[in-house]
Amino acid sequence: MNELIKITEEFVKNQLKGDSSGHDWHHIDRVRKNAQLIWRKEQQGDWFIIEMAALLHDIPDDKLNESEAAGWEKLDSFLQSIELDRDTASKIKSCISTVSFKGGRQLELNSIEAEIVQDADRLDALGAIGIARTFAFGGKKGHLIYEPNFSIRGEMTLEEYRNGNSSSVHHFYEKLLRLKDRMNTAHAKQLAEERHRFMEVFLEQFYSEWNGTA
Repeated sequence: MNELIKITEEFVKNQLKGDSSGHDWHHIDRVRKNAQLIWRKEQQGDWFIIEMAALLHDIPDDKLNESEAAGWEKLDSFLQSIELDRDTASKIKSCISTVSFKGGRQLELNSIEAEIVQDADRLDALGAIGIARTFAFGGKKGHLIYEPNFSIRGEMTLEEYRNGNSSSVHHFYEKLLRLKDRMNTAHAKQLAEERHRFMEVFLEQFYSEWNGTA
């Protein structure tokens, strides 16, 4: 198992090297560390499935591939190359398929492993790291830092979420500030509280400086 983890680490590092949108190897490694924190507290789930899903969760992401189909083909090809049994590969892919926020969709998770990986990924979208990643991704996509005339969008289709008018600050309201109440596990909910409050304090300071009242 350790050898498979090492092979997977190298594959992911190679695939995501040079990424400047907040989805680089360091993001992946933080998600794995978050998952381990949660798993140790919850004392449930198969750690190998969790670790592999955490490492591979961004490989099929449509943001990082020509298409979602191309991303899943890449993931399938890798899993076949390391000769995982079909059941294990299926469990890993099932976790990965439910990780992404994608405009606020809420999918029913069918395993504790999926809950832990989703929570771990969402924790990395909160707090100081979440703030840094938001502006990195916004800059990469050509989004404005803030545009007061934009409206905060509610539930969206994937197309609207990916390509509609928004700003990096609006992203806090359209995604980040909604994550705290969507955590699955008890420990992730505790961790999310502090990170959520940090973002609220940041936004208070941001508006104060934006409006010239700081």
